[in-house]
Amino acid sequence: MNEIYLQALLGGALIGVASILLMLTLGKIAGISGIVFESLKPNATDKGWRWSFIIGLICAPLLTQMFGFSLPTNIDTPLMTLAIGGLLVGVGTKIGSGCTSGHGICGIGRLSKRSIVATLTFMFTAFSTVTVLNHLV
Repeated sequence: MNEIYLQALLGGALIGVASILLMLTLGKIAGISGIVFESLKPNATDKGWRWSFIIGLICAPLLTQMFGFSLPTNIDTPLMTLAIGGLLVGVGTKIGSGCTSGHGICGIGRLSKRSIVATLTFMFTAFSTVTVLNHLV
């Protein structure tokens, strides 16, 4: 099997296991936007696990390099485009009451109709964007 597919398979399995463990141990959904948003609230009482989760997200890719996995070394997208995209994603997660990880992994896993519709919307938008940018522009 191609190395990139193995990395994706292993990464997906680890994300699934982590989201199940978070739900079983703390009763929380592993939606990144919700975890980050709540960790920034001054009056939040459960910041410990949230910051641990965020730090783990940042450190995990760096740790995988020690096991021979590779990370992208170059992003060919202009910084302004990345900033606008990040802003749009942030606004979208607030409007959509969650992000792809919350809806796509945890919501669909719980058979949430709202999450299924949200994930289909994310995917349709992504497919449409790629089609327009790569084939029509």
